[in-house]
Amino acid sequence: MKIIGTGSAIPRKQVSNDDIARFLDTSDEWIFPRTGIRSRHVITDERLEDLASQAAQSALQMAGLTVEDIDLFICSNVVNEYMTPGLSSIISAKTGLHCPCMDINCACPGFIYAMDIADSYFAAGKVNNVLVVCAEEPSKMTSWQDRSTCVLFGDGAGAAVLTLGDGLRGIKLYSEPSPDKIWEYRNLMPTPYVVKQEEDVPLQMKGREVFRFAVSTSVRDIRKLVEDAGLRLEDVDHFMIHQANMRIVDAIRSELNVDESKFHTNIYDHGNSSSASCPILLDECNRAGCFKKGDILVFSAFGAGLLSGAALLEWQI
Repeated sequence: MKIIGTGSAIPRKQVSNDDIARFLDTSDEWIFPRTGIRSRHVITDERLEDLASQAAQSALQMAGLTVEDIDLFICSNVVNEYMTPGLSSIISAKTGLHCPCMDINCACPGFIYAMDIADSYFAAGKVNNVLVVCAEEPSKMTSWQDRSTCVLFGDGAGAAVLTLGDGLRGIKLYSEPSPDKIWEYRNLMPTPYVVKQEEDVPLQMKGREVFRFAVSTSVRDIRKLVEDAGLRLEDVDHFMIHQANMRIVDAIRSELNVDESKFHTNIYDHGNSSSASCPILLDECNRAGCFKKGDILVFSAFGAGLLSGAALLEWQI
């Protein structure tokens, strides 16, 4: 497969570190050195499905396709206002899609997991064109009284159109099951048979353990993909790392000993937008003219689960 179109959409409301400091005991001087984040975009009067539909339409327009050309739609999402139907059905209704659709919840590496699923459909000869949309609103998961988590996240949607081709040179998925490292608990409606209802718990994160997992798995997976493709790290033109925390990105770059100019970032004014992070970064770089045909791109993402994924592509637009 290959990527032939990208799109993204972010909320209008931008929340700076100074804005947060007005109601929380924190400051830009505390947040920025620890995260690399100056501001983030947060959904207010918009709906997540509207941002997702906008990103999808932008990707389709770039690809020169319509909704009738899409054979499969994969949506990556952690949480939204609907328990059912899945967000893929909601977005399909807004955009006019009538192809089979599915939802995955792989947290931050969702874009890479979606590409792997799509690649399997291409390999099986079942599809010609696949739409992937990653739509996330992690700002709704955190407690805005917890400065260790709420300052990290921003909302948004990213999309990509995939078609038959030979752009994907390698992909690797990995899990280290640890549900107690990043988690949020939401109680469902009570029943007459439940003696005691547990209370809702906002997003929790064991930062140091997540940091170690992110850096070690990303470095290992990237090296393995590059080696299996018969390339060297110097042959990679662009590193598209999940924008979780600038310290993590810097640590990965340092371990790989790669020039900083090859690492693209937007975390300073986006924050961590979970699985939407990589496709938003991809679209912004693509529209800025960062890529040329034949460039080698490496994606790497990591998150709740704990899950990680990495992919190596040759850019063919």
